[in-house]
Amino acid sequence: MTTRSIYVSAPEGETGKSTVALGLLDLLTRRVQRVGVYRPVARSTDQRDYVLELLLGHDAVDLTYEECVGVTYDDVHADPDAALATIVSRYHAMARSCDAVVIVGSDYTDVAGATELSFNARVAANLGSPVLLVVSGNGRSAGEVRHAMDVALAELHAHHAQTIGVIANRCTAALGEVRRALEGSVPAWALPEEPFLVAPTVGALMEAVDGRLAMGDPELLSREALEVLIGAMSVEHLLPRLSDGAVVITPGDRSDVLLGLIMAHAAPGSPSLAGIVLNGGFYPPPAVARLVEGLGQRLPVIRTNLGTFRSASAAAATRGRLTTDSQRKVDTALALFEKHVDGEALLAALDVPRVEVVTPLMFEYGLLDRARGDRQHIVLPEGKDDRILRAAFTLLQREVADLTILGEEDAIRARGTELGLDLSAAKVIDPKSSSELSEHFAQEYARLREHKGMTVDRAREIVSSVSYFGTRMVELGLADGMVSGAMHTTAHTIRPSFEIIKTRPGVDVVSSVFLMAL
Repeated sequence: MTTRSIYVSAPEGETGKSTVALGLLDLLTRRVQRVGVYRPVARSTDQRDYVLELLLGHDAVDLTYEECVGVTYDDVHADPDAALATIVSRYHAMARSCDAVVIVGSDYTDVAGATELSFNARVAANLGSPVLLVVSGNGRSAGEVRHAMDVALAELHAHHAQTIGVIANRCTAALGEVRRALEGSVPAWALPEEPFLVAPTVGALMEAVDGRLAMGDPELLSREALEVLIGAMSVEHLLPRLSDGAVVITPGDRSDVLLGLIMAHAAPGSPSLAGIVLNGGFYPPPAVARLVEGLGQRLPVIRTNLGTFRSASAAAATRGRLTTDSQRKVDTALALFEKHVDGEALLAALDVPRVEVVTPLMFEYGLLDRARGDRQHIVLPEGKDDRILRAAFTLLQREVADLTILGEEDAIRARGTELGLDLSAAKVIDPKSSSELSEHFAQEYARLREHKGMTVDRAREIVSSVSYFGTRMVELGLADGMVSGAMHTTAHTIRPSFEIIKTRPGVDVVSSVFLMAL
C-alpha cells in the first residue's frame, strides 16, 4: 500500500501545532496499522525535540528518535538545498515501513519568520505531502484569522505545496464566527483556546524561580498552575483573589499570608491551590513551619532567593508544553481535537484506506467509538483509588460515558483537584451518607434476602459497601453498568451481583474474560 503522509505546518509560532499533530496521529491509528512521525527540521542534535518525543510516546509509533529526524536548523542555515536533499532521503528511508506518516513542520525558533513557511512549503512539495495548515486564533477576531489563513495559503501555493485543510487553533473569538469566516476552497475547522494546555506545572515554575521544595508532596509538583498571583497584600484582600489551580508568590517572612493560604486551601468549598512560592530568601520561623507541617497539608511550598519582581517575571515567562509527562494534557488535547475536527472528513481528504488487520489500538478505539455512539451511565465504586479518578477524567474528557463515582464527595473532589483532574461532570455519591437511597436499598435488600434471615439493620450495613451500593444502582436502573476490581477482588465485585441481580434463568455458572492487547 502507498504510504499516505500529511504535513502539519504553521505560518507563525505558538499555534498549538503539537495538539493538532497529536490528534491527527491518534486519528490515523484508527485506520491504519503502522503510523510514523517525522520532524524535517529539529532544533539540534544534542537537545531532543519535545514535540517529536510526544508523538513517539504514542502506543502506535514503533520508531527510534534518530529515524524520525531530518536535519537541524544549523544545517538549513548552512546550505538549504543540501538540507532539503537530506530531509527527503531520510524521510523515504523511514516511511518505507509505515502505512501513514505525520510530518511536523518547524517551530519558528531559529529560522527567520519571513522564510520559514516558504521552506516548509518546499519540504512538503518535495516529499509529496499535502499540508494541513494551522493558524493561531489567539487574540484575533474571526476576520483576522481569515486574513492570516489567506496569506499563508497564498505562500504555500506559491511554493507548489498542496493544502488539504486548515485548522484555526487557540481561538478566543466565538468558534461559530471563526468557522464561518474560514469557509472557502479548503475544509477548515476551529478549536478554542484551552488555558490548561499552555499552563506550566508547579515543578516548572519551581525550576524557573531557581527554587526548592520546602514542604509538601513532591508528586503534586506535576500539577498545572492555572494562574500566578502575587500575595503581598494582607490576607483579607488576598483570599477573594484565590482560584483553583493558582500558585501564590509571597514574601517568605509573611507568616500570616502563608498560614492564611494553607487554611484556605484546606477549607471545604474554598479554591484548591496548586502551590505557594516563598520568595526573598526568607523562611517562616520554626514555630510557624512546625504548625504548617502539623496540619498535614500536601500543598507544595517552594522556597526561592529571588525577589518578588524577578520571581513574578520568571513565572510569567514560563509556558507549559504538551508532553508525555502529563497524561491529563494529552487527554485534554485529544478530546479537543475529537470534538472540533471532523476526523472522517479529514481522512477522506487524505484518501486513507482501511486495512483488514485490526491492531490492539484499532480495537480499543473501536470500543470507544461504539461507547460514544451508545452513551451509557457507569458507576465506579472505587473512588478512593487514584487510578480510577484518572481513568474517570479521561472518559469524561473524551465524552465516552456518564459517570457516578462512589465515596466521600469532599474527599474525592479534593483529591481530584489535587491531581489536576476536572471531575465536575461526574456525579459523586457517598453510600454512607446518602440516607434516602441507602435506606431504600437496605429495605429492598432485606426483603430480597429475607429467606436467609436478613434484617434491615444488617442490610443497612451491607448496602453501605460500595460494591453492594453500585450493584443496587444497576439493578434499579440508576446506572447501566458498574466497573470495579482495581481495589477489590473479583469475588468481592461479583458476589453482590449473584445476590441481587442473579443470573439469567437456566444459567448457573458465571465466568470472567480478559481482553489482552498484545
